[in-house]
Amino acid sequence: MTDDEKYMQRCIALAQQAFGNTYPNPMVGCVIVHDGQIIGEGFHHRAGEPHAEVNAIRSVADESLLPESTLYVCLEPCAHFGKTPPCADLIVSKHIKRVVVGCVDSFSKVSGKGIEKIRNAGIDVTINVLEKESRFLNRRFFTYHEKKRPYIILKWAQTADGFIDKLPTEKTSTKGVRITDEVCLKLVHQWRAEEQAILVGTTTAVNDNPSLTTRLVAGKNPLRIAWDLHNKISEDNNLKDKSTPTVIFTSDLRQSSENLEYKTVTDSSRLVSETLDYLYEKGIQSVIIEGGTKTIQTFLDAEMWDEARIFTTKECFGKGVSAPKISLENTSKKEISTVGNSMLQIVYK
Repeated sequence: MTDDEKYMQRCIALAQQAFGNTYPNPMVGCVIVHDGQIIGEGFHHRAGEPHAEVNAIRSVADESLLPESTLYVCLEPCAHFGKTPPCADLIVSKHIKRVVVGCVDSFSKVSGKGIEKIRNAGIDVTINVLEKESRFLNRRFFTYHEKKRPYIILKWAQTADGFIDKLPTEKTSTKGVRITDEVCLKLVHQWRAEEQAILVGTTTAVNDNPSLTTRLVAGKNPLRIAWDLHNKISEDNNLKDKSTPTVIFTSDLRQSSENLEYKTVTDSSRLVSETLDYLYEKGIQSVIIEGGTKTIQTFLDAEMWDEARIFTTKECFGKGVSAPKISLENTSKKEISTVGNSMLQIVYK
């Protein structure tokens, strides 16, 4: 590993400390090095607050060292006025000797402009150091701006023999059988707190009556989305309690109210695309799909997914409701770990 890669790795680690708190901004970390020693570092804590470069420069005790220092940042410095001034201008004003960038920012208001501004000031700029890792860090941000849709995470739990639920005739109620334990459940609530939206289908909404909140962890509730084309979700369902913003996609024109919005879908074959278009227009960069097999398979069949998180327990049902069918061939990355009573596979498309 080169020195540039070592310091960029530190930038990425710093940036990750703000995971889930920077929307709609990306996560960014910055390190300033003089004569082989880190003299300043910082990261972007949340939208509207100073960017990573600002925090790193402010942390430097002796700014007279900056003209002979290298600034590392995992994402291209901004060049536009938003809620804060351009970081590229700050870097130029401090006469920093060299800048190393993890990856270029594809957001249209930046997209090379920050690098150009810094280079035009005579500063040496090196780009794409740990580019893959830097882009992976902000995969939600890049997916949103480059594909014009949110980053899509599929999540389900299955038995060792490939079922997500027992057959209705094998149960005493219509509610789905919980396969995983409390440790897994708490992790799922943490995941909800890290994403901006969560979606379920009609069957899950009706049978399980889920709240889809982060009640087991500290964190903001995601925007709740439900598909209910035939208005089967009752008025006393938890998803209609108006406790947190909720959107229900239906085929009928219905009156919206505070924290409960109805979106009319005229063509059921466009349900996925209309849902993703709506989320994009609302600035939602990520959505986690927690529906049953039919809902999750709809996204799989449409090739509309970026990440799948699959819990597999040792339990076997013998027969039941089959889990979604996913091909793990040609996927870019796979992580396997043990969580509670389950094996957790995280697969990246």
